Amino acid sequence: MKKFNIRKVLDGLTAASSSSSAAAASLQSGNRENDLIQETLQSEHFQLCKTVRHGFPYQPSSMAFDPVQKILAIGTQSGALRLFGRAGVECFCQHESGSAVIQLEFLVNEGALVSALADDSIHLWNLRQKLPAILHSLKFNRERITFCHLPFQSKWLYVGTERGNIHIVNVESFTLSGYVIMWNKAIELSSKTHPGPVVHISDNPMDEGKLLIGFECGIVVLWDLKSKKADYRYSYDEAIHSVAWHHEGKQFVCSHSDGTLTTWNIRAPAKPAQIITPHGKQPKDGKKPEPCKPILKVEYKTTRAGDPFMILCGGLSYDTVGRRPCLTVMHGKSTAVLEMDYPIVDFLTLCETPYPNDFQEPYAVVVLLEKDLVLIDLAQIGYPIFENPYPLSIHESPVTCCEYFADCPAEVIPALYSEGSRQKRQGFSKKEWPISGGNWGQGTLSFSEMIITGHADGSIKFWDASALMLQVLYKLKTAKVFEKPRSKEEKSSTEIVDEDPFAIQILSWCPESRVLCVAGVSAHVIVYRFSKQEVTTEVVQLLEVRMQCELNEVESPECGGEQASAVSTPGTSSSPQTSLPQSHPSSSSNNSSDGLRDNVPCLKVRSSPLKQSPGYQVELLIQLVWVSGEPPQQITSLTVNSAYGLVAFGSGNGLAVVDYLQKTLLVNVSNAELYGSTDPHHRQPHSPRKTRQPSADTLHKKSCMSGLSNFYSESVKKLRSSYLSLCDGNDASATPEERCKSPTSDARDNSFSRSRSSSVASIDRESREVISSFYFCDWLSKKSETVAVPSLWVGTSLGSMLAIALTVPSTPEQRMQQPVGVSFCGPVVRLKGGILRMAQLDASGILLPHVYESWYEPNAPEEEREQPRRHRLTSPPSQENPDCQYAVVCSEKQAKVVALPSQNCVYEHNITETSFVLRADVVTMTTGVAIACFCANGHIMTLSLPSLRPLLDVNYLPLTDMRIARTFCFSNQGQALYLTSPTEIQRITYSQETYDNLQEMLGELFTPVETPEAPNRGFFKGLFGGGAQSLDREDLFGEVAAGKASRSLAQHIPGPGGMEGMKGAASGVVGELARARIALDERGQKLGELEERTAAMMASADSFSKHAHDIMLKCKDKKWYQL
Repeated sequence: MKKFNIRKVLDGLTAASSSSSAAAASLQSGNRENDLIQETLQSEHFQLCKTVRHGFPYQPSSMAFDPVQKILAIGTQSGALRLFGRAGVECFCQHESGSAVIQLEFLVNEGALVSALADDSIHLWNLRQKLPAILHSLKFNRERITFCHLPFQSKWLYVGTERGNIHIVNVESFTLSGYVIMWNKAIELSSKTHPGPVVHISDNPMDEGKLLIGFECGIVVLWDLKSKKADYRYSYDEAIHSVAWHHEGKQFVCSHSDGTLTTWNIRAPAKPAQIITPHGKQPKDGKKPEPCKPILKVEYKTTRAGDPFMILCGGLSYDTVGRRPCLTVMHGKSTAVLEMDYPIVDFLTLCETPYPNDFQEPYAVVVLLEKDLVLIDLAQIGYPIFENPYPLSIHESPVTCCEYFADCPAEVIPALYSEGSRQKRQGFSKKEWPISGGNWGQGTLSFSEMIITGHADGSIKFWDASALMLQVLYKLKTAKVFEKPRSKEEKSSTEIVDEDPFAIQILSWCPESRVLCVAGVSAHVIVYRFSKQEVTTEVVQLLEVRMQCELNEVESPECGGEQASAVSTPGTSSSPQTSLPQSHPSSSSNNSSDGLRDNVPCLKVRSSPLKQSPGYQVELLIQLVWVSGEPPQQITSLTVNSAYGLVAFGSGNGLAVVDYLQKTLLVNVSNAELYGSTDPHHRQPHSPRKTRQPSADTLHKKSCMSGLSNFYSESVKKLRSSYLSLCDGNDASATPEERCKSPTSDARDNSFSRSRSSSVASIDRESREVISSFYFCDWLSKKSETVAVPSLWVGTSLGSMLAIALTVPSTPEQRMQQPVGVSFCGPVVRLKGGILRMAQLDASGILLPHVYESWYEPNAPEEEREQPRRHRLTSPPSQENPDCQYAVVCSEKQAKVVALPSQNCVYEHNITETSFVLRADVVTMTTGVAIACFCANGHIMTLSLPSLRPLLDVNYLPLTDMRIARTFCFSNQGQALYLTSPTEIQRITYSQETYDNLQEMLGELFTPVETPEAPNRGFFKGLFGGGAQSLDREDLFGEVAAGKASRSLAQHIPGPGGMEGMKGAASGVVGELARARIALDERGQKLGELEERTAAMMASADSFSKHAHDIMLKCKDKKWYQL
């Protein structure tokens, strides 16, 4: 009898409540051999949480830099915060409101950050903990925030508003001061118009008591904080965008909306000392230059040994139509215009000193673009850029599919890195990356991880994802195999997508053999093999496959050993076509009698020799061709097996199996032919010549999303049907000439062009059957067999799992000479919903690894590359236990475990009744095997194997974006990821072990660093008062002097930072004494020892004092001679 512990009993109750009565009966009356399987996975082994986010911050809106800690912060339009230190030190935070971050201000070297949001709230973040948290928030009720300024080493934050007023916030308590600068007092009384919002606030570098206020209308005011009045007012007839000080505090520069820069002397407010238009044409007659585009920002930085730098963005002439965004660097008499690939969001100049009253000595410029982050080296001639160590190029081309591999072979990553290092660009700055703050985490994982991303331009990127980091290893461009049209007019009329015809749709990779197989949206499959030698391929090996579905012309195959040639559809190509692409008949010469395209592929193959560098090299190209005027269906499933040398792919028309070693087509059958005489579905005859079928993308969408069945609730029906409105595809009546929209066009972020379309396929029984998944394995198909034979399991969108037996020659010589035998074994099991994943367990419930061949150099001589093929050994069945294998099958609705070879269903579990599973994977954990599922209602679940007990069910993420469904994938060891935005990958864990070690693995942003010494004032400046003037802001802004602010103006909200965060913030912003104490404490235990000594001395002094007092009282009334 099966042994249970209390935990398993509780877990089993959950399973019983959601399973069908048939499943319960199966569990109660299952075979006795199943009772012997002891499962080790329990609920306590699972815990779901986010780990780290990689990639470029989506839709960035603001930026800040801590010059002492060397940390960069980027805010986004969705309220996200991304913090970057040295390579591998990153952090993600999120404001709950989701409002855009309009400005960020570091408390320099304090481990704190102030963020201002578009919802008129400001927040204080504590960065002294590994997961930053908000300590305080302040929500303005009556005024809108437009600009903030926090002076260096100050606890008072200036907040400018849309009404033109300036409020002051104490960042320690996050309370408003009663000191307010009203707009009507700042401008001249004679002015009849409102000056507009505050666009700039800064204090004079040499006098903290003078505040420079810039209003949008063009007025700048120098405000005396002590006397509470304006010293000077500077007026210009163009709107102001930014202001920058000279470090001596005698001049400042303003950038304006007409492309001009005005330089002002603070004591000469009548007119600017200088007006220049950096990109304007200077008329010869001395007239005013033609207006240019606004200069959005300017920075004025001085150097001790040379000319100052003036750096600005914008200001280009209006006649420069189509010119890319530029950053202008003016240094002395030279002006450099640096073109950027994307619009500039913000830029910051990195300087040697954090003090604004010293020579700035700029050394780099951080430029935040809409889709990139660029650092420019100002110290080298030509202003080269730094090589970016962050994984910010995920979106270089939009991601169309993604796969995650944890616990992959250790030698794969070094091999890919070795070849990928040759692909790196040259010409970068020779200096180290200047954003170098933080420390790496101490913890690590015992396994290596890899991520592979497929992109819209046909490129594939391999990423090292070990230890919560991400680094690109190798990049492969699949488009090199094809001819690229020089213009839209030259595009072939046979293409089935308007944009991105080379986009990657599905990836299949064997880590052990390093064989890679990819399927593209243009109905093509490419097989790659990894080589360390460079080769030149004169002719790309090409195989064209004609897949069609004409039931009235095809006879169903009989199960039992027939070869592929006997069951192939008419038009099956049984031999490879390896002639040059030019020799392929054109579409005009392959038209049928009624003028329709026939036997032509969608893309033209490269005609010139292909030089293939070391790395992944093309082994075989497979293309589906047009059939009687109908475009080929997009490929919906794909798998490759290195031990058998086979590739299998399927679509809505059927499936094909290709021998990539012999370059031959083994199987090409329709979906109905897979069943033979046991077809359970009623199919209507279909001929593409008579009934025009929809275009490929439309059919794909309809098969995935239309005809919703009664299995789904109304909310899920709306979710699925909304896809049709998100994508601008053709309708069902579209002709093949009306090409489909690419899944990576304007609606690419919401496209369901997944790596496995079965994951979102409708399970409506009236929809068309599609091949949804494959699995190569060795199995026992009959009870009489004693040796497992190679086979291919096929899953369909209507819930059928079928088997195809393969006869693979045993020796390498026979394998290259004899054909692979194929026989159809018919259906094995049926489930509700489309089949998503299949796997195989041995008699003890252990997951059988896929059959593979170890990697060898494919370009080496024959005698050197012969390697023994690895085939998995399966124990033969015994009389007591006739079943020695288990097939695990998971669909959109349920999971089943089937004993083999008896094909009895021993366990069954209904995963969901009201939703559907988007992604399912059989994963290996440290202590066992489980099924991991992600449902459309946002639930992430795990089921034990083989008993299918629910172990985890968390409502994690509602499916609000089709991108998530397209890219979500599980991996071994409790790891998973998805594309949370077009530019970012979110990694999560569902492992309790990883969750427990997460704090150790995460990097630290804040590190103890000494603040640089203040600049030396010099003897004469100190003697005659020419140095910087300090200000006791507490006397001006404190409650005693300024009173309390109106309670209705802003609302204080305590943050969820907790005690640890409160302690960190208190130590970070309390004052000079606290800063000194924290610095000493973080350098070691000196302060602790000192405090102990001080305490001991104080105790000793107290004891001495008490003892002396007692003696004094005792001797108080005695004479001296009585003592």
